[in-house]
Amino acid sequence: MSRPRRAIAVVAAGAVAALVLVLAHLFLGRSELPPGDIVRALTGRPRLPVHEVIVLQYRLPRVLVGLGAGALLAVSGVLVQAVVRNALAEPATTGVGAGAALAVTGSLVLWPGHGLAYPAAMAGALATGAVLYAVGRRSLAVAGVLLGAVLSAATSLVLVVDSAPIAVVLRWLVGSLNARTPQDWAQLWPWLAVLLPLAWLLASRLNVWALGEPAAVGLGLRTAPFLAVVLLVAVAAAAAAIAAAGAVAFVGLVAPHVARLVVGADHRLLVPVAATLGAVLLSLADLAAFSVSIRLPGLDTDVAGVPVGAVTALLGAPVLISLVRKENRR
Repeated sequence: MSRPRRAIAVVAAGAVAALVLVLAHLFLGRSELPPGDIVRALTGRPRLPVHEVIVLQYRLPRVLVGLGAGALLAVSGVLVQAVVRNALAEPATTGVGAGAALAVTGSLVLWPGHGLAYPAAMAGALATGAVLYAVGRRSLAVAGVLLGAVLSAATSLVLVVDSAPIAVVLRWLVGSLNARTPQDWAQLWPWLAVLLPLAWLLASRLNVWALGEPAAVGLGLRTAPFLAVVLLVAVAAAAAAIAAAGAVAFVGLVAPHVARLVVGADHRLLVPVAATLGAVLLSLADLAAFSVSIRLPGLDTDVAGVPVGAVTALLGAPVLISLVRKENRR
C-alpha cells in the first residue's frame, strides 16, 4: 500500500476509533445511567434533568476536549520536531507548559475566584513562545528547556509564598480532563478549526526545510519568517491544548513518532496522521485514567480516577527510551 493510501486508511480508522471513544465516554462513568436514559438525554428528552447535565454538561465535553487537545499537542509536536530537526523534541521543549502554569498561578494569587485560569494559561503560553523566539532563535531546543526551568522555578517560588492555588496549578502541571464543561470545548474548537488547516498548509515548506537550511534557501524559502510562522502555530497549538487539558506529557512526542513510522517523513501526510493518532491516544488514555481506582495512604476508601497526564507519562516513557537508544546508535 502506498503511503498516501496508508495515511487515508489511518485517518479513517482514527475517525472510527474516535466515534467509539465518544460512545464509550458517554456510556461509561462513575454515575451509573441506563443506556436508555443516556440516549434520551442525547436526543433532548431526558427522563430526569440531572441525566442531561451528566451526559451533555460533563461526559460529552470531556471526550471532545480530550480529542481536540490530543490533536493539537500532536501537531505541535510535529512542528517543533521539524523546526529543531530532533525527533526527541515535543511541545514541552518550548517551555509553554511552564509559562501557562506560572500565569495561572499568578492569576489565582492576584485575582482568586475570578475565573481567569483559561485566559491566563493562554496568555502565559503565548508570551513564553514570544520570548523563546526572541532569545533562542539559534538554538530553540536549548533555550526552550532553560526557559521552562526558569519559569517552573518561578512557579515554585510563588507557591511557597502562597500555597492556596496549588491544587489548580497541579492540574496544569500534570494534565487532567476532569470536570471539563461545554465552555472548555467552546474555547478550544476555534483553535482546532484554524491551527490544524494552517499546519497542513505549512507542510510542503516543512519538507523543503527538512532538506537543510542551505538547500531551503537555494530553493527560495525565506527561512526567518517561515520559522517564525511555524513556531507561532506550534506554540499556539500547544497553548490551546494546555489551557484546556493541562501540560499532558508525551502526546506530542508519541503521536508524531508513531505517525512517522506509518507514513514516513512527508509532512503533508504526517500532520493529519499525527493529529488523528494524538486525538485517539489522549482520549483513550483518559478512558483508562478515570477507570482506575487507587488506595491512598490514610484513606479508608479507594479514590476513583487519576490524572490523564499520569497515564500518558507511563505510555510515553518507553517510547522516549527507545528514541534515545536509537539516537545513541547513530
